[in-house]
Amino acid sequence: MEFNTLVIHGGIDGDKNTGSVTVPIYQTSTYRQDAVGKHKGYEYSRTGNPTREALEKLISDLEGGYAGFAFGSGMAATSSVLMLFKNGDHIILGDDVYGGTYRVIDKVFSQLGIQYTSVDTTNPINIEKAIQSNTKAIFMETPSNPLMKLSDIAAISDIAKAHKLLLIVDNTFMSPYLQRPMELGADIVLHSATKYLSGHSDVVAGLAVVNSKELANSLHFIQNAVGAILGPQDSWVLMKGMRTLPLRMDRHCENALKISKWLSKQTWVNKVYYPGLSSEVENYKSQMKNFGGMLSFEVSDENTLAKLMSNLKIITLAESLGGIESLISVPAKMTHASIPVEKRNAIGITDTLVRLSVGVEDVQDIINDLNPFK
Repeated sequence: MEFNTLVIHGGIDGDKNTGSVTVPIYQTSTYRQDAVGKHKGYEYSRTGNPTREALEKLISDLEGGYAGFAFGSGMAATSSVLMLFKNGDHIILGDDVYGGTYRVIDKVFSQLGIQYTSVDTTNPINIEKAIQSNTKAIFMETPSNPLMKLSDIAAISDIAKAHKLLLIVDNTFMSPYLQRPMELGADIVLHSATKYLSGHSDVVAGLAVVNSKELANSLHFIQNAVGAILGPQDSWVLMKGMRTLPLRMDRHCENALKISKWLSKQTWVNKVYYPGLSSEVENYKSQMKNFGGMLSFEVSDENTLAKLMSNLKIITLAESLGGIESLISVPAKMTHASIPVEKRNAIGITDTLVRLSVGVEDVQDIINDLNPFK
């Protein structure tokens, strides 16, 4: 099936018992067994729930993976994947990743003995140089958050395979509609499904997809043992949002490109970060179907930033991204505040950097909202 069909009919399509065209919400904690140890595939909803299973199969189909797993948040998914590693293991981490990812690795997993090195993954040579005898994985985002840096998944996968490392790709910004990392060699794909997969700012969820039975068994053990699962109601809401993913993403991309071009002409904007404007974008067209709905831009000074924020009427100042409504944030003081200031400044996350999640509103209304000097 083509993607637009797969997103509607993938996973578990409807309910064979009743003919319902949507998967029911199995709002239950446990299941009747016919005899001791003899059941119909479900024992306890932490271990498995039919609604959650339908979601997990859907994201596995969309990413082209072996199995999918649904968690209570994007950070629960990330943390569960990081639990695949042990004391003394080393991870290569992209230097421009979501602040929550950096925080949990730097403040939580480092305390458990997992080591990491931050590198600029846009140059695969940096990754080669960072590999140590105890390196077990590469963890990356492309485009990165919030500077929209592009990295070559296939080239990095070649490095990972040559050194027997796992390649973990956070695909939140792109979604499987625009980018499918497993087709390029990734072993694990992560999503904060709160964002584009949901698309309506109405659920908090995380998804992980793995490419092998071995990884599936290991991650399912962690999911069941730790229990950071997504409930059936949220699983159903998330699936409902995912069915319209292509329709929404096309509009997000169209609006974001127009807005980034407009921003690049404004005298009060020092720099615009958007993949569609990058001089390197031609090198990534085989990796990305389109350029996404996320962009960042650097304004000239703090006064301009304050004026911009006070001018907003349609765009909402809030954390998160990927909803149908436009959301704006200042990463240094919001989503990436947990990263030390010297590290933020070193990579370009300054106090006047603005991140915009472009919604599906009329593009001219968004532009009018962004113009503090009109």
